[in-house]
Amino acid sequence: MLKQQLTDAMKAAMKGGDKPRLAVIRLILAAIKQREVDERIELDDSQVLAVLDKMVKQRRDSIEQYQNAERDDLVAQESSEVDIIQEFLPAALGDEEIAAIIDAAISETGAESMRDMGKVMGIVKPQVQGRADVGKVSGLVKQKLG
Repeated sequence: MLKQQLTDAMKAAMKGGDKPRLAVIRLILAAIKQREVDERIELDDSQVLAVLDKMVKQRRDSIEQYQNAERDDLVAQESSEVDIIQEFLPAALGDEEIAAIIDAAISETGAESMRDMGKVMGIVKPQVQGRADVGKVSGLVKQKLG
């Protein structure tokens, strides 16, 4: 489903002559295809979301480095790529929604300490993938368990 949306968006960008958007969508499709070839599987929507999430994270890291190097031209390029990639990600979760997911996972696993963090993250991660920064969520889980 999501791969079909990407393919349709690529065709629309080709017809519209939107070269920057086309380039980013081609990068996304190439990353998906690379993972499919490497693992010899057909990616489903949740796995495609994981690829998109990883791409956004990489670009955010690059933006931070470019800002430190005062390369505003590259910051602008990476930021526009993040915007295009995020169009294909589901709406971001709010802080209250994230807290509710974490609380539900803690009560479901019976987690009481940091030793149980893996169990909690195992339940939380699939629910927030592509919708929240997993690193931030991990920090919130640590706060609740610590």
